[in-house]
Amino acid sequence: MKNIGNTCWFSAVIQSLFQLPEFRRLVLSYSPPQRMLENCRSRTEKRNTAFMQELQCLFALMLGTHRKFVDPTASLELLKGAFKSADEQQQDVSEVTHKLLDWLEDAFQLSVNVNSPRDKSENPMVQLFYGTFLTEGVHEGKTFSKIETFGQYPLQVNGYRNLNECLEGAMVEGEIEPLPSDQSVKYGQERWFTKLPPVLTFELSRFEFNQSLGQPEKIHNKLEFPQIIYMDRYLYSNKEIIQGKREETRKLRKQIAILQQKLERYMKYGSGPSRFPLPDMLQYVLEFASTKLPLVVPSAQDSQMTRAQSSAECCGLNEPLQQNSVLETESTENTEGAASTLINPSAQQELMSKLPQPSCLPAEMPECPAPRVVTEEEMSLVRTCLQRWRSEIEQDIQDLKDCITRINQSIGQMYGDPVLRQVPYRLHAVLVHEGQANAGHYWAYIYDQPRKSWLKFNDISVTESSWEELERDSYGGLRNASAYCLMYINDKLSYFVADDDDDAETGQFQKEIELLPPELQNYIQEDNWRLEQEVEEWEQEQSCKIPQIEPSTTSESQDFTSESGQDPSSGCEHSIRSLSSEHARIAKDQTAQAIANTADAYEKNGVEAALYEAFHEEYSRLYLLAKETPTPHNDPRLQHVLIYFLQNNAPKQVVERTLLEQFADRNLSYDERSISIMQVARAKLKEIGPDDVNMEEYKKWHEDYSLFRKVSVYLLTGLELYQNRKYQEALTYLVYAYQSNTTLLMKGPNRGVDESLIALYRRKCLLKLNEMAAALFVSSAEADVLEGINTLNELIIPCMHLIINNDISKDDLDAIEVMRNRWCSYLGQEDMDANLQMKLGELLPRLLDCSAEVIILKEPPKIRPNSPYDLCSRFAAVMESIHGAAPVTVK
Repeated sequence: MKNIGNTCWFSAVIQSLFQLPEFRRLVLSYSPPQRMLENCRSRTEKRNTAFMQELQCLFALMLGTHRKFVDPTASLELLKGAFKSADEQQQDVSEVTHKLLDWLEDAFQLSVNVNSPRDKSENPMVQLFYGTFLTEGVHEGKTFSKIETFGQYPLQVNGYRNLNECLEGAMVEGEIEPLPSDQSVKYGQERWFTKLPPVLTFELSRFEFNQSLGQPEKIHNKLEFPQIIYMDRYLYSNKEIIQGKREETRKLRKQIAILQQKLERYMKYGSGPSRFPLPDMLQYVLEFASTKLPLVVPSAQDSQMTRAQSSAECCGLNEPLQQNSVLETESTENTEGAASTLINPSAQQELMSKLPQPSCLPAEMPECPAPRVVTEEEMSLVRTCLQRWRSEIEQDIQDLKDCITRINQSIGQMYGDPVLRQVPYRLHAVLVHEGQANAGHYWAYIYDQPRKSWLKFNDISVTESSWEELERDSYGGLRNASAYCLMYINDKLSYFVADDDDDAETGQFQKEIELLPPELQNYIQEDNWRLEQEVEEWEQEQSCKIPQIEPSTTSESQDFTSESGQDPSSGCEHSIRSLSSEHARIAKDQTAQAIANTADAYEKNGVEAALYEAFHEEYSRLYLLAKETPTPHNDPRLQHVLIYFLQNNAPKQVVERTLLEQFADRNLSYDERSISIMQVARAKLKEIGPDDVNMEEYKKWHEDYSLFRKVSVYLLTGLELYQNRKYQEALTYLVYAYQSNTTLLMKGPNRGVDESLIALYRRKCLLKLNEMAAALFVSSAEADVLEGINTLNELIIPCMHLIINNDISKDDLDAIEVMRNRWCSYLGQEDMDANLQMKLGELLPRLLDCSAEVIILKEPPKIRPNSPYDLCSRFAAVMESIHGAAPVTVK
């Protein structure tokens, strides 16, 4: 669907609805009685009917058009009129969908035969999209119960990990605790679905208003959702079972909370900021005790003396104990007496009075508190205890983790009972928003039943996708892209189940076209006829245009044409001979050398023998070059057109005629031998008829080689400019090189140059320019701001659009995401001028929406090398320089 200017939101919604077979059938078969149309007096009824008719035409074209895309302008103009401001840049998709369904509901109500206009039970839109839920609860001590209708069910994203958690949060509100006076009455409320619609739509609230900033913000939190969701656990019919399971789940969660607290105490042992897992701490103590503590085996007397010395040193003494100290013993019999002296308080006071006073801290005092001496028995005991304690604690921790895991598994399997898997809903569409709250781009992923695969509907681009890509773009949390609307369909309804036949989709569409009212069938036929007329007119315009050919240095190609006996007015022949003459001129030095090597043959056997020898010698030389393995610094294809032809398996007739034209080139008029060989070669060319060589094929091969040289020159120029930090000029050359190279690579892997090299430096240029443009934009200087905007509009955005609209690589996608995030980060900055914020709002839709306009880049100035030797040497120099440190300038 064509984006007519910030209308991607409309495309995402309409495509999702169109791909519902039942909805499509209802819209296309809509035909209220004529009397109803005549009785439409109110402005609203007339508008709704008009919108319904425009939507019919749009759906009919989507079903049967031969165009690549359809134009929704007529439908959009009616829909836009209902909003507050007609010039709003983008509309909130939920508001659009509500409005659209309201209008369709009102339009269908005109065709429903009911007694009361308010009775919408028979309205097909209500039957397809609307359901009911029952709310029960207690408010201020009073119980209440009410039934409400819903279309798109809103769900909060903040605080939830997946869709089921969102639904649980929406269905149960408030603290559920018994009142002291009446144990059966509870606070809060519960919701239960009493009727589910065939199409169940969840609205994910990803936008919230920031009161401090005074503007809306987008919630980028990750939210997972399944491809199949079972709605049994939310149905009123299962109320008793589910209440019991919810109570059981609450008890299990309380157990998990208690276990988590215990685990937390183990994993964060100690106090203050330095808290460590207890096993790690025990391991540290064990290693310290084993490696840092001095281990000795003292005698009993030494042990007493050592302990006394340690006590003294710990008190700050720096002098050893004297020989006449009370601790000194004359014999082993006095040991017990000395010990009793230490225990006696008066003896201790006497001891301390006799000890020398401290003068300074001892030099040997350890940095950390630790025993001075540990015996082998003590160390063994400590080590044994620590190892046992560590093993026990590790086992306790593992037991806690296993218990938490088992409880979580029980909670996860709580609703796995087959009884609660009877109402499956399959994911039909995911509507995605990329950007921020006040700017962004919308697209849709829609499951295609006949193909059994996901399709990505991005305005005029419809591509096959995968669940992995959908997850990456829709879950959120990683990028600025996330789902804001999920559309599920009842998987048991027959009209939502497609045929398994591969041609089912095409056949189904054809059947639907045949069942259309005659006026819609005619509408499709007329549009397809107009398309054929447009194509014919375009082809006529193209046939009248003169081919744009790079001119030769002289008028030799014109002389050659007139002497060959062909009609010079033929554009095709002229272009063929211009290209072949150009390639002959490029290779003239190599051809001249081949002629020079035939001097003996020319003197002995004449001119034809010399031509024959030169022809075969040159062919052999080029054939061997074509078989050489290319290196990063050498590409043989740049040396000669025939090396390119041979490497790409060109037809033999094309190769032989091209080589013969090398010898027929007028630029070879050096001497008598060259002139004679040239004349014989030209005569032989005249003998080659149209049956011998397919001239159209011959032309295409020469056009491909001309384009290959152009790509090579553009690539080398872009790399040189990049190294000299001329990023704007470099980007233009690299973009054109990539686009033209893609055309060549579609014909064969050897037709073009290394695509990854062009893409790498194109990406680097874009990132550099984006940084420069962003820096200029936030500088606030008027001239700098204007320059930054111009760089963005004229180079960065067009290049980004070209990249995205082709097969984009992950590296390119990541780079584009980085660039977009840089600009989106400026949204809502308090220190940014209001005028800059307004300009930013104008820029972002173009930056984020890559299909809103046709992008045209100016082609860079043409650069033509003088000879293949110049091009080859330049290629070698540039390839060497990009792997080195310093840029190389090639003259």
